[in-house]
Amino acid sequence: MTGVRYHSQVGAAAYHDLRRLLQDDQVADVRGALVRVKVRGRTFWYDKYRIGSEMAQRYVGPDTPELRDRLDRLTALKAEREDRRRQRTRLVRILRAEQYVSIDQKTGSLLSAFANAGVFRLGGTLVGTLAFRHYEGELGVVLGFEEMAQTDDIDIASFERLSFAIGETVDPPLAEVFSELKFHPLPALDRRQVWRWAQSGGETLVEFLMPAQRDEGVRDLPTLGVSAVALRHLDYLLSDPIPGVSLYRSGVLVQIPRPERYAIHKLIVAERRKAGPDAIKARKDRAQAAFLIQALAETRPDELKDAYEDAVARGPQWRSRLETSLARLPASAAILRRL
Repeated sequence: MTGVRYHSQVGAAAYHDLRRLLQDDQVADVRGALVRVKVRGRTFWYDKYRIGSEMAQRYVGPDTPELRDRLDRLTALKAEREDRRRQRTRLVRILRAEQYVSIDQKTGSLLSAFANAGVFRLGGTLVGTLAFRHYEGELGVVLGFEEMAQTDDIDIASFERLSFAIGETVDPPLAEVFSELKFHPLPALDRRQVWRWAQSGGETLVEFLMPAQRDEGVRDLPTLGVSAVALRHLDYLLSDPIPGVSLYRSGVLVQIPRPERYAIHKLIVAERRKAGPDAIKARKDRAQAAFLIQALAETRPDELKDAYEDAVARGPQWRSRLETSLARLPASAAILRRL
């Protein structure tokens, strides 16, 4: 296994400053009264405001110390909006000079449209290789242009139960977003359940996923206004996701899984792949997992240890898949044993 290379401290600081400014911008959009609501044991913040004679509400986010701090500074955040815009432009310029990889125009325009519609604010999380590419900024690691970081697919996942708890839907509807960007829905057995879109004349494919609480299959995801394929093990991956930044224009705020959970999840997913065409995807899964395990062992060993032990504790089937996958990655197995 080759050593992990890191970006400079200048680049790492610029990325985290950019993420902070984008999070400030999102909170600065609050326009009315702030209300805390408890739903199924969790606390969420909402922005309640008037449109004509009607009252409307907009989901702000889950109750966290970071969000409460921003809400306490709301007046200042609103006043500093233009200054933040200039700072974001400067920081993106620094990141490009530091050779962080930008998102291409096609992908960037789609992620920007999703962000504007509220996909990530309402719980949507990038998964798959596009999420992996965002760990360059999160961990300050150099990904290069290896095969393990290349993709034309965009996978977005969310919890069905979160969709019901939030009680808001994306605006505009994703069907309109896809239509404007020349995407068309792919046929499904049930025409009412659309979970995949493809770009006309292009190779980009967008898919929506959710954790399987019971059987795998296609189910509705009300907040995003789409259907999604329910898959096992996704609940582990989506636990406590984090904000990420796509380097497109002056930055796009997205949501990604924690890198340590992504790494362990890829070990499990690789063993679920069938032979044939999926064998290439399995190799890619393990390459991403091995890369992240090495980087995290150097930078976040405690988080990696906790994520691994969480997966191991989930039962014999989880342990079997992890052991089988790690048998193909002796260096990664040795790292995990030493944690």
